[in-house]
Amino acid sequence: MLRLVGHRLFHCRADRHRLLRAMQNPALPVLYSFRRCPYAMRARLAAAASGERCELREVVLKNKPAEMLAASPKGTVPVLVLPNATVLEQSLDIMLWALRRNDPLRWLEPGAGTLADMLALVAECDDQFKPRLDRYKYPARFEGSSADARELGVRFLLDLEARLSDSGQLFGARASLADAAVMPFVRQFAMVEPAWFESQPWPLLRAWLAGWTGSPLFERAMWKYTPWIPGETGVVYPPA
Repeated sequence: MLRLVGHRLFHCRADRHRLLRAMQNPALPVLYSFRRCPYAMRARLAAAASGERCELREVVLKNKPAEMLAASPKGTVPVLVLPNATVLEQSLDIMLWALRRNDPLRWLEPGAGTLADMLALVAECDDQFKPRLDRYKYPARFEGSSADARELGVRFLLDLEARLSDSGQLFGARASLADAAVMPFVRQFAMVEPAWFESQPWPLLRAWLAGWTGSPLFERAMWKYTPWIPGETGVVYPPA
């Protein structure tokens, strides 16, 4: 019940930010996003962590705005359009753009390992784990068994459990780019069969996921915004 009340509070705050209309600042980058998309989620987390402001335009995927498609014909989110008309179409590129401009939480400086090590883990998540997650979550779309896809996905999760045994985050004691980039997909995996996920032998992974999803940063990144209407100005994100 408290969480529901919190969401209503966030929605009211979002409405107030919408009234601010990004302060009519044409210099802000424009971020096209969809709240529940894990790729967009990781981009918003990095923007919130960095404090780099943008004009957020929440889109409805069934009715993609022409402005977004003109900037990025592939039609997927997130998309970041910079003031100089440069377009970033990959979530990881958006994360790196934000964090390289401002990284107060030192997400690009892991306590253990290197940036290259983090990028390798993110690539494994995107290239191997995510396809298995899709087959597990949407079995009707694919041939083969969803149970097989789940078991293949488990291998990645067990690797994460082992990494967490050292210090609580994936690359040391502090959260990093890798944690923020991987977490939305682990969250999505956990939501397919919550009871099964909770019963598995990965207590550190469960605690790590709960820590992230219960954090103020995540709640901030998950505020609900009214879908953007073409011709209007989006909201300033992250909010002050």
